[in-house]
Amino acid sequence: MKKLHEIVAPRLIIGIGNPSRGDDALGSLCIERLQALQLPDTELLTDFQLQVEYVLDLLGRDEVIFVDAAASGAEPYAFGPLAAQTDHSFTSHAVSPSALLAAGQQINGHLPPSTCMLAIRGYSFELGDALSAQAADNLEQAMALLERHMAKIAA
Repeated sequence: MKKLHEIVAPRLIIGIGNPSRGDDALGSLCIERLQALQLPDTELLTDFQLQVEYVLDLLGRDEVIFVDAAASGAEPYAFGPLAAQTDHSFTSHAVSPSALLAAGQQINGHLPPSTCMLAIRGYSFELGDALSAQAADNLEQAMALLERHMAKIAA
């Protein structure tokens, strides 16, 4: 019988965002771009928002990266470790990455060894907006960071 780490890809990257809301599409666009790279040992997921069911997707991973648009904060992006933390976002319909990690730790008994957040700065989030030029540039820079990160891990 195979062990869980032999069944799932060691790395999971989850893009979060709504493609119909301008720069909120950054997470899903990042996943689209990563799919074209056909990264080995990597599973890619995208959704409008995180839900508690994603705790099952954390099981057996060596690394998890969440990618989402940020309405404020560092430009062009912020990338760093993510801690498990219960917050007020935890509902039956939506959950923040930190709250998902906290739920995963409670349900699964542990966290993936490496969990990071890539928050790509966005500016325009209204329904029907197109991706802004500045957010598109930020996405390019974030993709370069992810490619360097993947190359470093593969080495």
